[in-house]
Amino acid sequence: MKNTLEWVNVVLGGWLFISPWVFGFTGHAGAAWTAWIIGAVVVILALWAMTDQGTWEDWINALAAAVGFFSPWFVGYTTLTAAAWNMWVIALAIFVVALWAAYSPTKTATA
Repeated sequence: MKNTLEWVNVVLGGWLFISPWVFGFTGHAGAAWTAWIIGAVVVILALWAMTDQGTWEDWINALAAAVGFFSPWFVGYTTLTAAAWNMWVIALAIFVVALWAAYSPTKTATA
């Protein structure tokens, strides 16, 4: 189950990374760079978490998602509706999935 959750975060992080091009807000440096950085961090750590038995990657992804969620206010792009809502929705999803992965067992019991 944990690897499935990590793959979900890879997809969510990947979407966050490409979203400035999809929604056309590459011209707003703050919004674009926030999406690129948070997206890259989530993808890298989710992939790393698949090879590691620890949960620290999931906790950092949850922290990155929390930072991302508040970034439209901190960075000042709440008026860019597509960028802000994309960040809020995807960051919330990453946060939930990262916490779920952190509390999921890393190995399943075999008979």
